[in-house]
Amino acid sequence: MISYPQALQQLLASAVVLPGEAVPLDQANGRVLAADVISERALPAFDNAAMDGFALAAHGQEISAGSTWAVDGWQAAGDPASAAGQGTWEIMTGARLPDGLDTVVPVEQVQVLEASNGRPLRIRLGQAIKPGQHVRLRGQDVAAGETVLSAGRTLDLNAMTLLQALGIASVQVRQRPAVAVISTGKELVDDTRQALGSGQIRDSNRPYLLGRMQAAGAEVVHQDMVGDDNAAFERAVDAALAAGARVLVSTGAVSQGRYDFIPAALRARGAQVLFHKVAIRPGKPLLFARLAGGALFFGLPGNPVSAAVGQRFFVEPLLRRQLGMADEQPLWLPLHSEMRKPAGLRMHARARILLDARGQLSAQVLPGQESFRLKTTAQANAWLVADDQRDQLAAGERVQVYGWGHRDPLQLITQESA
Repeated sequence: MISYPQALQQLLASAVVLPGEAVPLDQANGRVLAADVISERALPAFDNAAMDGFALAAHGQEISAGSTWAVDGWQAAGDPASAAGQGTWEIMTGARLPDGLDTVVPVEQVQVLEASNGRPLRIRLGQAIKPGQHVRLRGQDVAAGETVLSAGRTLDLNAMTLLQALGIASVQVRQRPAVAVISTGKELVDDTRQALGSGQIRDSNRPYLLGRMQAAGAEVVHQDMVGDDNAAFERAVDAALAAGARVLVSTGAVSQGRYDFIPAALRARGAQVLFHKVAIRPGKPLLFARLAGGALFFGLPGNPVSAAVGQRFFVEPLLRRQLGMADEQPLWLPLHSEMRKPAGLRMHARARILLDARGQLSAQVLPGQESFRLKTTAQANAWLVADDQRDQLAAGERVQVYGWGHRDPLQLITQESA
């Protein structure tokens, strides 16, 4: 049995950053950038009005209230560049400033003295005007040549919106890690409509892992469910490899029981078992191996929470490394109340992040931490990690806190009693 840091070091050393590929922007949502994005254009692309009103030339000087101005033209959003005269122009929000003008007076701050067919011809300023006010300058948001997004960034909706505004049609992103998920156990039933027989349970691990792998940026190229059958397992592994999987994840059959056949089956295939059993709770029997062809294999325990811990704290760090992302950093929060844990083991606990009436955050371990309990999982909004040799931590001690998945924000719950 090795420590978590030792296990993490070995699996990250086995990870190879995947190459990049160009994809159209409309297909890039959720992908990870393989290269910095450098804007070829300024944003805004031209000086424009921040509100409806009148554009004029202040030339760096304050303009006093009461001055009158002739209206030389009208400019709406979408109109091409215009050359200004000596007067002012009526202008709409977002419209390009006529050349030579540099300041906008809101329509509420002017008095129209003369108009024709609904268009103002002469105005009086109702108050003093500061030079440059209410103007969005060219490049004020993004300068041409500026790096707007860095490699390793996941393209979310906010990033996609920025790229769309800049007119960037395609981006270089990392290829998705090709993953397969295999559930093992003769007791498993995958059809939710099927009545369970005596001793049977539903396969909840595989749907969970499929969703989490995809959320973490992987492409699931194969999935399977097999009984406690070495031959069926071999066929499932062969099918996964044939489908292009380079990371295989199984659940069950990795402990020391009569039907825990996976370690021996992998060695019989010529796999190199890099570690088997890690000093964690839950999920201690976890296995990590390199198959003969170079594909990586995670054997996760079959209990649902043990499988979830394996996916979150072993598989996801590997996927991050393959995607060229920076290693994840935890949030450190004080314990809401004392916590007991197995001595000498790194504890991964389902927790709630609490926000008290004073705006202070704390992490509360939920009751029912056994690895078969799924209801606690549905109640949790974070993982709490206590990487400590002691068997008890006092209230107020700082612990590591992670989102449920590395792309999941921590959901804060306000509780007066926290």
